[in-house]
Amino acid sequence: MDRETIVSLLLSVAWLLPLLGFVVEVFGGYWNQNRQDKRAAYLAVGCIGAGFVCSTIALVVWGNANSWEFWSSHAAPTDYAAGSEHTQAEDAVFSGTYYTLGKFGRLVVSLDYYIDSLTLVMFMMVTLIATCIHVFAIGYMSDELTDDYIDHQVHTAGGGHFHRPGRFYLFFAYMSLFSFSMLGLVIAGNIFQVFVFWELVGICSYLLIGFYVERRSASTAANKAFIMNRVGDFGFLIGLMVIWTWMGTFRFTEPDAGDLRPPGIFQMVQRKADGQFDKDDALGHVFLQDGHGQRLRDRVTGEPLTIPYELLVIAGIGVFAGCVGKSAQFPLQTWLPDAMEGPTPVSALVHSATMVAAGVYLVGRFFPVFTPEVLLTIAYVGCITLFLAATIAIVATDIKRVLAYSTISQLGYMMLGLGVFGWVAGMFHLITHAFFKSLMFLCSGSVIVGCHHEQEMTRMGGLRRRMPITAATMLVGVIAISGLAIPILNLGFSGFYSKDAIVATGLAFMKSNPLHHMLLFFVPLITAGMTAFYMFRLWFYTFCGRPRDHQLYDRVHESPRVMTAPLVILAVLAAGCAWFGHTDDAGHHVPGPLYRLIEFSEPAHVAAGVAATSATPLTLPGHHAVNGAHHAAGLYALIAAAIGAVTAYVVYGLGLVNPTGVKRQFAGLYDFLVEKWRFDELYDVMFVRPVHVVAGWCAAFDRIVIDGFLHWLSRATVAVSNLDRRFDETIIDGFVNLIGSATLAVGRSLRVVQTGRLRQYVMFIAVGVLVLFLAMCITFPK
Repeated sequence: MDRETIVSLLLSVAWLLPLLGFVVEVFGGYWNQNRQDKRAAYLAVGCIGAGFVCSTIALVVWGNANSWEFWSSHAAPTDYAAGSEHTQAEDAVFSGTYYTLGKFGRLVVSLDYYIDSLTLVMFMMVTLIATCIHVFAIGYMSDELTDDYIDHQVHTAGGGHFHRPGRFYLFFAYMSLFSFSMLGLVIAGNIFQVFVFWELVGICSYLLIGFYVERRSASTAANKAFIMNRVGDFGFLIGLMVIWTWMGTFRFTEPDAGDLRPPGIFQMVQRKADGQFDKDDALGHVFLQDGHGQRLRDRVTGEPLTIPYELLVIAGIGVFAGCVGKSAQFPLQTWLPDAMEGPTPVSALVHSATMVAAGVYLVGRFFPVFTPEVLLTIAYVGCITLFLAATIAIVATDIKRVLAYSTISQLGYMMLGLGVFGWVAGMFHLITHAFFKSLMFLCSGSVIVGCHHEQEMTRMGGLRRRMPITAATMLVGVIAISGLAIPILNLGFSGFYSKDAIVATGLAFMKSNPLHHMLLFFVPLITAGMTAFYMFRLWFYTFCGRPRDHQLYDRVHESPRVMTAPLVILAVLAAGCAWFGHTDDAGHHVPGPLYRLIEFSEPAHVAAGVAATSATPLTLPGHHAVNGAHHAAGLYALIAAAIGAVTAYVVYGLGLVNPTGVKRQFAGLYDFLVEKWRFDELYDVMFVRPVHVVAGWCAAFDRIVIDGFLHWLSRATVAVSNLDRRFDETIIDGFVNLIGSATLAVGRSLRVVQTGRLRQYVMFIAVGVLVLFLAMCITFPK
């Protein structure tokens, strides 16, 4: 077999194994016979773990095919001089079709695959993190291993607690389906297939967020997540319609493009040497390409095929709208904190490797089609999101909600990085964030189990003495997300490298567009300090100082090994996944293997950047500009992070500042942030209440008009029925009764002559005959 067949086969196996686990776990009825059976969990772990092994082997085969250029830490840095082209090797991308579902005219519905280095990195990240989370969940969900699970948060009508059978096996079935859905989204070779798995990811999140469906808060959170994602998906559908209408295909690339098959989307929308679209400025249309630099032409007229530039913008905005919902970006960010109602392993998977990562991944995958206007929209949405969420995280006291708002903020960083033309920076931060955020969520789950399902940090304190492994691994995640490092050695944990890359791209973007877009650098820089503050606040609040609740503290215990072992593995990855870079003799920073591996899939036009034109007065910086800003941006970000960390230590570590006094002085601002910028109230006023009002009008119309008409009609029917009854009883029945009465009277009168005497009857006959004779005589006298 050739390399493409081997790689595609390995990734296909890695993708389908969780589906196999789901099918067996759901339809293997023997799980229901014994609620204490852990084999469902072992099957789920085995399937996703085997998927990680397959993904690793696939990377080895792929990397060998591409000479492992990204692995050598002493390789010369890529030449990013202006005007140079940074293209992938021809054999670096594998695409093809698994199965054609149907053909409807030009529309081909098929299962395709698209494999490049980004696909491989995502597969390894998703399967590895999911494996760790699955193992952790064996211990975390052990209370479901019972025939009589008592939910202490749900009360019955009699004042007791709700009882139900344990759902241990069902939890792992949902987790397997979740992993399968995300991997299917990653390997998808066409945008329609992406949308199918996109929706399947949404269904899985609904099932897992609402796992404790008997709790009103959990069912409400699941509904909220599902509905808000549908709002974003409406825009996604608009983008799909534009793409299909004007391009006639959903495929990313078409290896066999020719007269019978149109090229793929990425082949049709290509750039010129200066990074601009091949565009007719007079008409405002973009010429579609055949994948080889030639314009596509109509088969009949021979005219070049085009798409209006405005529709290309609408398509990009539509696709991004779906990403806004899935990755909880402004203004659809309110569902993600409420998703904490699900079990903590679900939160770890949703916030790191699956659902929220899907939105950022799709922006990165669809990047070649995005116009500068769309990228600027993405950048500002990310900028607003990262600041907004960070301000709320500062005042949150629920340990999981702090991490939830941290996730929203970091997703904003990724979107910002992508929007300011930092493709590698955004995708790099997606991978590093997945490791340290999954680590911190699992650490929070360990704390929750150790504290007997207490989540409020205000009741914790001093837990590092009771939970040393959890405290140490959590600290690794906090340092990683804060972006701290040793500046002299240029050595830090993973978040230092990925976040600095985003800040550097923001600085280069600001310099490339002077007097404009300063917020795209200063806001993430300030938020870097806020991130360090609220993350160290969480750690000091939870693990340092004196216990705030001695009764709770006395019952705290370290989690079992099945839960702490994944923490150690993820801590190592959170710390070192971005290591092994160096500075060459010329002073250029050569990034580590992970960065270079992701960079291998970077769209070709990103390296040189895009110069401003009269049609698009926006300069998108290339690698040369970013490299020039990297040192200064890294220093600024490190200073901001250090200030945030020191402030948190002074306030919550040493206790030199009383937070309660600060709250009182800024009570209005504090309440505003505690209420999450009052977005829920705003949406309640803007959408929920108007819907209730309209629903009230509809109910009143139904009650007064529709029901009134029906009630009047029923009353009229009853009245007519009464009249009919009276007519029937008086006229019809009266006439019949009259005839009956007359007949009865005649019968009674005849009883007088009906004596039964033979002589009398003979006399009547004789008289009758005489009468008849006389009558005949009178009638006929002759």
